[in-house]
Amino acid sequence: MDQFDRMLEKWQPVGLSLFRFITGLLLFHYGTAKILGFPTVPAFAKIPPLIVTAGTIELVLGALLMIGLFTRISAFILSGEMAFAYFMGHMFRDAAKPVFFPAINQGTAAILFCFGSLDLATSGGRPYSVDAMMRKK
Repeated sequence: MDQFDRMLEKWQPVGLSLFRFITGLLLFHYGTAKILGFPTVPAFAKIPPLIVTAGTIELVLGALLMIGLFTRISAFILSGEMAFAYFMGHMFRDAAKPVFFPAINQGTAAILFCFGSLDLATSGGRPYSVDAMMRKK
């Protein structure tokens, strides 16, 4: 197992940077669907102000994650937003009948984004990023 760990260890910076970029890209995608209407998603046709705010956060901070600028604070804010999204938009969608299980309430993506962003907030996701380039100067 040590040999396998050593083999993968050299790819950790690339993997972390790729994870940061893809997480940002997916959140950016949700932001464009909510704010810009592209791609067209029927559920985002007429969204309330709270979802407009969430979409704006996802659009702007998702773009920052993709390039790796202000990664830790962006990821921390996104982690909180996704936790809020899970509880408000999935678990307590119907306050009279809360549904805890993500497979039933369709909250799996929100949970993954929450903890993936939390991981990026703690690790920085920095090796190949604007943050790393600014630190080298």
